[in-house]
Amino acid sequence: MRIISKSRLKSFWEDHGQAEWILQEWYSIVGKAKWKSFDELRKIYPSADQVSVKSGKTTTVFNIGGNKYRLIAAVHYNKQTVYILDVMTHAEYDKNAWKNKF
Repeated sequence: MRIISKSRLKSFWEDHGQAEWILQEWYSIVGKAKWKSFDELRKIYPSADQVSVKSGKTTTVFNIGGNKYRLIAAVHYNKQTVYILDVMTHAEYDKNAWKNKF
């Protein structure tokens, strides 16, 4: 999978240093993946969920670091591309404000 863009991850771990290693690991795993469907993605990330957002589109939410963080992405299986939309703490995610951004 092609990931767009790592800069969102870097920006997050600059503020949350303890997240760097786990986000680097996620980036490495996803970058090597060749998923064709959400079912295939869930074989690697069984806690991932698909969530509808305000625009009506579906995003994929990855639980990162033992539920400490959430990574919101648009996964385009047909293009083999993952667009990182946001990375946040679990507490930020629980406020649900992120759903109105997309």
